[in-house]
Amino acid sequence: MSVDYFIFQSMPDDHILDGMIELHKSIFDSADDLVSKMARKPKLLVVAALKEKKVIGYKIGYELDPTTFYSWLGGVDVTYRKHGIASKLMEKQHQYIKDNGYSVVQTKTMNKWRSMLILNIKNGFDVIDTYVDKNGLHKIVLEKKLRN
Repeated sequence: MSVDYFIFQSMPDDHILDGMIELHKSIFDSADDLVSKMARKPKLLVVAALKEKKVIGYKIGYELDPTTFYSWLGGVDVTYRKHGIASKLMEKQHQYIKDNGYSVVQTKTMNKWRSMLILNIKNGFDVIDTYVDKNGLHKIVLEKKLRN
């Protein structure tokens, strides 16, 4: 399968952004003001996977501090899962942030997103904390050291 990957160091163009919003809605059942939240993130980074002109996956992150990057949101269209797209998005994100001076990447997930939890662990993340958020949801905090 031929998939093209694109990296944006700010808000992507409207076509990509619209595709990301639609995909986000299909995965998470809501867009939750995604665009306005993205606009407020420092040093926003978006990695998008496209098949022909359709957004089939994305990964969004931003800077926590000059050495730590937060991998915030992502997903792959259910039709295209199990083809390594999530792994490739992660690989491209991690290479970019490593090349740009970050030494640590953090993320959070929940047990209900088991495939993401497993992907993170398989790719060198360690569980560093867990907590219950204000909505009573159990969150798992993961971190990975980026090595040269």
